[in-house]
Amino acid sequence: MRKLYEDDETFVIMDIMPRGDGHCLVLPKAPARNVLDATPESLAAVSKTVQHMARACKAAFSADGITIQQFNESAGGQVVFHLHVHIIPRFEGIKMRPHTGEMEQGDVLKANADKIRMALEAI
Repeated sequence: MRKLYEDDETFVIMDIMPRGDGHCLVLPKAPARNVLDATPESLAAVSKTVQHMARACKAAFSADGITIQQFNESAGGQVVFHLHVHIIPRFEGIKMRPHTGEMEQGDVLKANADKIRMALEAI
């Protein structure tokens, strides 16, 4: 696990099966299956961290935009049953990679994590 950021209520890790370079996940520390049973306070903390990390990811990769995704229950696409929010840097004309289940190489994840950490220090 490559941790990027942590505060009293949330933490952020790299996604090990990224759909784009810099794909990371924001998680609350308070237990919650998904947005449907999280407390309003926990959701507020997650939202604050999502915005902070989205800015850092956009800067770190000189991205044209950011995709933010969050899934709820199986029918909604959720496969990991702990609340988490995906942040994916995006670029004009480049589609997201498919979710194949293949893990990214550790050195690639480390390099991407280092870029994001440097951007966090600058913002």
